[in-house]
Amino acid sequence: MINKKNITVIWGWSGTFNVLYGLKTLKMREDLHLSAIIAMTDSGGTTGRIRDEYGTLPPGDIRRGIAALAKDTGMVRSLFEYKFDEEGVIGGNKIGNILLTALGDIKWSFEAGLDAACKMFEVQGKVIPVTLEDVHLGVRMEDGAEVIGEKNIDVSATNPGEKTHNANQNVSEAFLVGGEGNLNPRAKKAILESDYIILGPGDFYTSIIPNLLSKWMKEALSKTDAKIIYVCNIMADRGETTTYELTDFIDNIEKYAGEVIDYVIVNSGHIGDEAVEKYKTEEWKKPVKLKPETDFSAKKYTVLERDLVNHSDLVRHAPTKMAGVIEEFIEDRI
Repeated sequence: MINKKNITVIWGWSGTFNVLYGLKTLKMREDLHLSAIIAMTDSGGTTGRIRDEYGTLPPGDIRRGIAALAKDTGMVRSLFEYKFDEEGVIGGNKIGNILLTALGDIKWSFEAGLDAACKMFEVQGKVIPVTLEDVHLGVRMEDGAEVIGEKNIDVSATNPGEKTHNANQNVSEAFLVGGEGNLNPRAKKAILESDYIILGPGDFYTSIIPNLLSKWMKEALSKTDAKIIYVCNIMADRGETTTYELTDFIDNIEKYAGEVIDYVIVNSGHIGDEAVEKYKTEEWKKPVKLKPETDFSAKKYTVLERDLVNHSDLVRHAPTKMAGVIEEFIEDRI
């Protein structure tokens, strides 16, 4: 009998799509069971529109999780990201969002609709909303300004939010609005049964931290016997982690999750000068690196450097490289 390793990824947006997709390539060994716990505070873009119009829980990151773990990721991702050019909520929305909303109506609940979608697309693992409550993300900036709603916090050029606050600073506090975001029992079960838990990568305050804000998440992470691995962002984001260094990322994970991290993975791969300058001038982003003078000897966790960069695309985590790092843990090479 195969002794399966249970790996749970606590994620949000495209960064962790790369982790899930990479891990799925290792699943051919038949000794891995993957679970994705997904933040439910997305309110931007097509997800925000369908959420507002139909009162559904946000399907966007759920859509990405299904695509990442589907048997035929390429086809499912193309289908889910497709949208018609017509005007209106449906005409301008993505097929994945529409499908998940429709299945939720047919099955009388968002979670039952999700189960149906996972079965339909032969998902190889579990896709789990962190909470089933209708909550939104709020943050307090360093100057004291409060911003409510993920679409208004994210200041990237692709996000159509209000962007009324000064983005040249960091978030100082994050919180949920509209409820406590009680931890989904399925998420708690996955955490407690895990051998490895991977936090991130993804937009720090709009994708990763919302998961940690769910009531009882901190307690579940403290009770699990899993090794908890935090994958740090490759770049700091303007308006969320504008001036963050590696220690700031780690400290703020511990602020919301508790001192539960066993390993921190930080990129050591080279990012070309041209790319660094492009991100700096166009998006106010900067690389996150381990500085030689930083002393982690008194910390519970171990910091590991690995080349994680996808050199053939934008500066983001390469799925195969991420999978290779996690494989090191599975095979007890770390």
